[in-house]
Formats: sequence, structure tokens, C-alpha cells
Amino acid sequence: MMAGRVPTGRLTRGTRLGRLAAGQAVRGVGTRVAMIGQPEQARRILAERSALQAAQQLVTVLGGMKGGAMKIGQMLSVLDVDLVPESHRELFRVKLAELRDSAPQVSFAAMRAVIEDDLGPLSRIFADFEETPVAAASIGQVYRARLRDGRSVAVKVKYPGVDQAVQADLRNLEFFSKLWKSALPSAADADVLGEIARNISAELDYPREARTQHRVAARYRDHPFITVPDSIDELCGQNVLVTEFVEGRPFEHLRGLPEADRAHYGEIIYRFYITSLFTDYEFCGDPHPGNILLAQDGRLAFVDFGLYHRMDPAHVDFERTALRAAAEQRGQDVYEQWVTRGIIDPDADVTPQECLEYIWAATGWHLLDEEITITPELATGALVLAVSPRSAEFRGLRKQLLPPEHIFSRRADLFTFTALGQLRATNNWHRIAREWLYDEPPTTEIGCATAKWAAARAALTQPHR
Repeated sequence: MMAGRVPTGRLTRGTRLGRLAAGQAVRGVGTRVAMIGQPEQARRILAERSALQAAQQLVTVLGGMKGGAMKIGQMLSVLDVDLVPESHRELFRVKLAELRDSAPQVSFAAMRAVIEDDLGPLSRIFADFEETPVAAASIGQVYRARLRDGRSVAVKVKYPGVDQAVQADLRNLEFFSKLWKSALPSAADADVLGEIARNISAELDYPREARTQHRVAARYRDHPFITVPDSIDELCGQNVLVTEFVEGRPFEHLRGLPEADRAHYGEIIYRFYITSLFTDYEFCGDPHPGNILLAQDGRLAFVDFGLYHRMDPAHVDFERTALRAAAEQRGQDVYEQWVTRGIIDPDADVTPQECLEYIWAATGWHLLDEEITITPELATGALVLAVSPRSAEFRGLRKQLLPPEHIFSRRADLFTFTALGQLRATNNWHRIAREWLYDEPPTTEIGCATAKWAAARAALTQPHR
């Protein structure tokens, strides 16, 4: 299938670092430019008193939550707080830090009791167990240990009582929806809230996560650029998840690497979180720097599979079709697709051009055929515009109704963008996207090597004649 023309653009720098314009109008779009991220628009949205009050109230309420608060804090920590007006910036930093660091202070004795309730005495299973956790997850802590057979393992243990705390948080979602209505009306929809609750509840299901991680680890076994530590099924219970331990450096180390290395690892992150959705119809719904490590062998290790999703191919193709239409500036096709799906009301004051520019503001990084350096400002602008389209250009879309089945795929897209913004990764992301957007062969070294690995793997699994 031949692709339509893709608009070209210029990356402008200076005082508006990160602002992108697709300057060549095509197919009668006119001279108006399509912007990606639009940090200036995001600043105006955040400067509105109602937006600040809603956000401040939301952060304050979340401070009283348990596991749910830390999960949200981890996600928000990748955003560029400098877009918030200076008068409120320090407050936001403090509040978000409280959420990000809101892990309960639980003694090892209490955590040991949780482990032994699931697995029995530690001495029977572990030759060595480090009592100081190596990481704090949203619903538990991670410890390093050594099995009696010599294997080094990571042991993720739930906080005592966290199941009940998270379930209580979820029962409060209806209350939170009242706070969100001013910023994101679609978040107050019952189906949307139900989807959020189901997925957060899934994170409490350690046996399910263990099965998922085992399957994903098998999928990426011997991959040239990606590794996933396998779960050890016989040691996983309702409150304990034991996996292989990855010796590696944290995401923060990646941020200090030279530009070429950051581009290299940025492409790998893109392929793991984005390409997998459109090629395998499944993806990790929790793209976050804390879940990415640089392994000793140079590959990227991905951990935490509590929010791993399979998606109906029909829903994936719906997203692909909309992105193709946006890439080719076919605003009327996007508009008709969204009306048919019930995303926008045909009687609302929404134009095809508005739909087109909205997609470009939120996901244009997949569509612009030139190198883009993703910055925290650019990524935060995209997220703000996607979830709170208050600007004059997008006012009609404030009443959009996001179908529940697309909530976590859109979240994965936006938070992959923000993670890459933390990395300040440069690439022609559209060239990578064309593999899943138009089913074209890869053009990058990583893409070609991955395709070669996949072909060799497929040949090994095919039955011999």
C-alpha cells in the first residue's frame, strides 16, 4: 500500500525549544501549521485558574491514597513541571514528590512475614536474602536474594494490607471523577472508570503477572537488544513474585550518555512499548523510566508486567487507520471515523481540521518525517493537550468520549513519549513507525537486526517437512 504524502516541517529552537511545525500544507489543509506538543498552549492551559485548582485538588486528595497514589506519582514524575506557572511550581514539585515517594515504611520483619506466609521459611528457599530493598514499587518492595541453587533473584513483596488499601482507593474513583470533570470530562464516564479500576486491580494479581512475565520473557529470549527477566513460577504466590535478577544500571545512567547512544536506546524503548502494540497486539501499559535498566550485556531490560495488555486487533487497526489519515492530512476521514465510533458528537462544534490538529498535537511524533529531539517540555505539552484540550483550537474536543478499550494504549503512547523526553532522544520516529503504520520493511540498523532475529527464530519453530 502506497502511503500518502507526509508533511515536512522545521524544528524551531531558542525560546520555544521543542516546538515543531509541519510547515508544508497538503491536500487543501491551508497554511495553518500542525503543531506537535505545543508547549506554549500547554502553558496557557496550566495557567488557567480552574486548571490549577483542579490539579492541585487532585494531587492533594491522592496524597491520602496508598498504592494508587504512588503509581500516579511515578507516572507524573516524568512530566516537565516548568510548564506550570512559577507561582505554583514549587507546590507542584512538593506534592508530586510526596506521591512519588509515598511508599509505606514497613519493617523487614513485617515484609518477611508476608514472604513466609506464601513460600514458607526463608532459609529453606534462599541461601541469602538482603533485608534492605533495592526498589519500592507502587504496591510493594523489591529485594535481592540468592536461591539455594545459586541463582540471583528479585523478590517483589506486597505491603501488608495493600490489597484492601488499593480496593478502597478504587471505590473512591467516583469521587475523583468529580474533580476531573473540569479538566477531562471523559474521565468521569462510568465505562472509563471501570476500565481504570480493572487494570489497577490487575496489578494486585501476582500469579497473573508471573504468567505474563514468563510469556514475555520467552518471546524476547536471545533478542539482540531487549531482555526480560523470567519469573520463577514455583516461587510466585498471591503476595510474592520472584524473578531473575538483572544486573544493570538505572535509567538515570542512560540520560548521561552521548547523543548517539541515547538515540540508540530511545529506538529500543520505542519498539518495546509502541511497535509491539501494532505488530503483536499486546503491550506494556506502564512505560516508566523506573521499569527500564541497562543490562551488563548492553541490552535494555524491561521489568514490571502488572499492566501488560492484549488488545483486540480491530481496536488496534482503528488507531492505525486514524493515524494514517492524520499523517496524510485526511481530516474528513478522521472526523467521520470518530463520529462513527462515538468519540465525538456530530452535533458538537467540532471540525475535521480540529480533529486533525488534535492528533498532531498529541501523537504527531509518529507522523512527522524528520528528526525530532524529544524534550520534557515537548512531551509534557503533548500530554497536557491530550488530556485537557482547553485551547481555542480544541475546545470542542473537550467533550470527546474516549472508548474504554483505548485508554491504556493511549496512556502507553503518551508515557513512552514522556520517558523519551527524559532521555532527550533524537530520531526520525516516523521512519520507525512506518513499519507498523504501512507494513513497510525496517530501515534502521536496529530494525533490520531485529527482523533478522525474528526470521531466524520463526524458522526454528516451523515444523520440518
